[in-house]
Amino acid sequence: MPQTADFNAVFDRLKGIMQAYEPKLKIEQNGPGRYYLVTDRLGPNKKPLWFGGVEIKKNYVSYHLLPVYMYPDMLDGVSDSLKKRMQGKSCFNFKALDDPLIAELADLTRRGFERMTQT
Repeated sequence: MPQTADFNAVFDRLKGIMQAYEPKLKIEQNGPGRYYLVTDRLGPNKKPLWFGGVEIKKNYVSYHLLPVYMYPDMLDGVSDSLKKRMQGKSCFNFKALDDPLIAELADLTRRGFERMTQT
């Protein structure tokens, strides 16, 4: 069962997942309520390919994970509970801390990082 928390606590927890990949990625933004990581690979627009990010919005905290957009099959086997938090193809929204879902998201992030760096 989710525990109630303020958005700053949710943001800090989700940012912590992304921060594990800082040594191999580059910080694009790191400010209050916003944290983005990019790869060293260039996308079609000649800009660094975005890996993901965390951002505090008005009604929730967004966790963007580009590998699930690039490789939609990564969502096979993801729990219905985590899928219900999706908005669009690569964004997960949280209003409160939910340890099991955050652990599942951390695993999905790890798998996305591994897959993105293998290609």
